[in-house]
Amino acid sequence: MPDAIPADAVSLADYERLASKRLIAKNLAYLNGGAADMRTLTANTESWNKQSLWPRVLRDFEKANTQTTLLGRKLNSPVLIAPTAYHKLFHPEGELATATAASALRVPYIVSTQASVKLEDIAEKAGGMPLWFQLYIQHDKDFTKNLVRRAEKAGYEAIVLTVDAPVHGIRNDEQRSGFSLPANVEPVNLRGLTPLPKTQSAFDSTLLASLPTWKDVEWLKSITSLPVLIKGILHPADATMAIEYGADGIMVSNHGGRTLDQLPSTRETLPHIVKAVAGKVPVLVDGGIRRGTDVLQAIALGADAVLLGRPVIHGLTTAGAAGVAHVLKLVQHELEVAMLLTGCRNLSEASSTLTI
Repeated sequence: MPDAIPADAVSLADYERLASKRLIAKNLAYLNGGAADMRTLTANTESWNKQSLWPRVLRDFEKANTQTTLLGRKLNSPVLIAPTAYHKLFHPEGELATATAASALRVPYIVSTQASVKLEDIAEKAGGMPLWFQLYIQHDKDFTKNLVRRAEKAGYEAIVLTVDAPVHGIRNDEQRSGFSLPANVEPVNLRGLTPLPKTQSAFDSTLLASLPTWKDVEWLKSITSLPVLIKGILHPADATMAIEYGADGIMVSNHGGRTLDQLPSTRETLPHIVKAVAGKVPVLVDGGIRRGTDVLQAIALGADAVLLGRPVIHGLTTAGAAGVAHVLKLVQHELEVAMLLTGCRNLSEASSTLTI
């Protein structure tokens, strides 16, 4: 029997509530938890909620649309699926269900290095819909290079290099719950990678020697012809550095509040990154986006697109591919209504005057 969309699922908050009822405590702590006291996690959502939108009325809406262009691809919406790991923790079909929804709605999907399904199988399921591959540079450069080659061969259209999690954050909720991956869930695309020796010190010399630097961005650019976007930028100086090292796009992200607490919210730092980038490359943002009004705020602040992470998993947990598709549809409809009610015929009309 196919997964059914619950009748009371009318917002992303509903999907979070419904997913929380379906998950065991350990998996819920992994999904919804954040670093330390979860101040960053909370700030991400609250920062969008605190901002007002200043509407204009009696506008002409002929040919209204939410279209945008990213990396040469025309898209019907500025909403993308963020990279998140281990979808099989939340649904038996895992990333294949997510890819099915992405393909059905023509929404780009950024596949995680730590996917629980082979990247080639996900690409086959996506049916030609734009896929980007999220990459962690591994301590084994040859293994990393092979991952990039596999993504290229499978038809992925960009590499998204995550730079804000060189080590795991301290996630106390996970620790308290005793979370660990079950035997049937693993990062299958990392099979064959020899792990680093386990250590009790974050300053272990072997670990420190393996951490990526700006030179690795340069190296990555040298081994692929695909566009490389850098995910995890919060400081304007790093945005400038990223462009100097050849980044084809910037993703404003604090890893969903999962790596370090007391970081600024992504809504707070977005305008500073946009100013530093000065239109040289696209700027995308994630973190706490739960409404179409949040999407509109992000666009008004200068973002070219937004990423949805946890809400996609909430939809997947609740109703599989149908749930993911419904989450995306809800956000899209809310965005369209918000544009009509603030006087924006298209995304280019969503300017900073909306957020005065």
